[in-house]
Amino acid sequence: MGLKKIVFPISSLFFAIAFLAVGYGMILTFVGVYLKDLEVSNTVIGIINASFFLGAVLSSIFSQKFISSVGHIRSFAAFAALMVISFLMHSLFFNEILWAVLRLVSGFSFYALLIILESWLNEKSSEENRGQILAIYTIIFYLSIGIGQLFLNIDEHFKQFIFTIGSILVLFSVIFISFTKIKEPVLVPFEKFSFPKIFSVAPLATVTSFISGFVVGGFFSMIPVYILTQSASIELVSKFMLISILGGLISQWPVGILSDKFGRRKLISIVSFFSAIISLLFIIYGNEEIYLYILGFCLGLAIFTLYPLAVARANDVVDENKDIVEISRSLLFTYGIGSFLSPLIIGFGLSLSSNFLFISFFILCIILSIYALTQERIKDKDLSVFVNIPLASSPELSKLDPRQDEDYVSKD
Repeated sequence: MGLKKIVFPISSLFFAIAFLAVGYGMILTFVGVYLKDLEVSNTVIGIINASFFLGAVLSSIFSQKFISSVGHIRSFAAFAALMVISFLMHSLFFNEILWAVLRLVSGFSFYALLIILESWLNEKSSEENRGQILAIYTIIFYLSIGIGQLFLNIDEHFKQFIFTIGSILVLFSVIFISFTKIKEPVLVPFEKFSFPKIFSVAPLATVTSFISGFVVGGFFSMIPVYILTQSASIELVSKFMLISILGGLISQWPVGILSDKFGRRKLISIVSFFSAIISLLFIIYGNEEIYLYILGFCLGLAIFTLYPLAVARANDVVDENKDIVEISRSLLFTYGIGSFLSPLIIGFGLSLSSNFLFISFFILCIILSIYALTQERIKDKDLSVFVNIPLASSPELSKLDPRQDEDYVSKD
């Protein structure tokens, strides 16, 4: 099937995703930058940023019921309105408790919007084009979040309008959704899948998912704070984040190819070890701008592939009697818990040492690298096929994963 025939019928969804992701990426990074400029303590910044990820976790559990009861278009308008309200209230005045609540609301709303968009993408996909749609979605999401980082360079006198710009971008996504004629799919409520159970089924995937959430959550929420502590340059933060995100996009396909050839266990170990070494080099060379860009690109190459590798590992080890969709959702929930804990722990740790962020990255990645090698090797004939996954996703993304199709060809 031609690319044009795949993209054109759902182009409104891709435009909505692009505008939403630009606004999401811009605000997610800017909050830490803005709070650091207000001289808020790192601990409080961590708590406020963690509230966003807590909202995301809660959304993955509770928002489906609301969406199913009122419909996708009305739900999209409602959650977009909530997100815009929370953005605009940020710009009124600063209060620690208020901002924590606003970040929770925006996190809940954003992931509810992702659930709506991804369920629509799944509705319009088939076994023939599911992988292509997911690949296009991944590229759009990475590029849009990268573009969002450029807004951080807005003139000093206008930076209070960044929340207004984010609101405008979210509202653009509403315009595209309002005119869509895509059939509304049926959403299945989130089913609990206990941590001990998912760990017993896929231990390496579970640990990798949690550590990936911790590292990626820390990347977006606390690395801007770390850089400002070192240099006080917002332009440096903007360029660093953009370069790192592009590194993450570039690495998706080669890491996927290598993991299909050599297995997930080895690639998780290698990528984790590489992440640990890069984290160590940040501690040594993090004060020099050119090294910061190089290390940021290398960090992006590594950390953004860990979660897709975790999902691929889970697909390798589950048997046909297990519900792959529910296991993928449980891994995403584990990833969300890691993202939530990351700013809390790092925010507190930065008050003790400016290098705590990369020390924590180093320790966790070394542990993961060693742990991966202790796990059972999967035979080549039993390997699934690596699938690229966006930077942020909802539980509905698991339905878009082509590996759930019975006739999706494995590596052999």
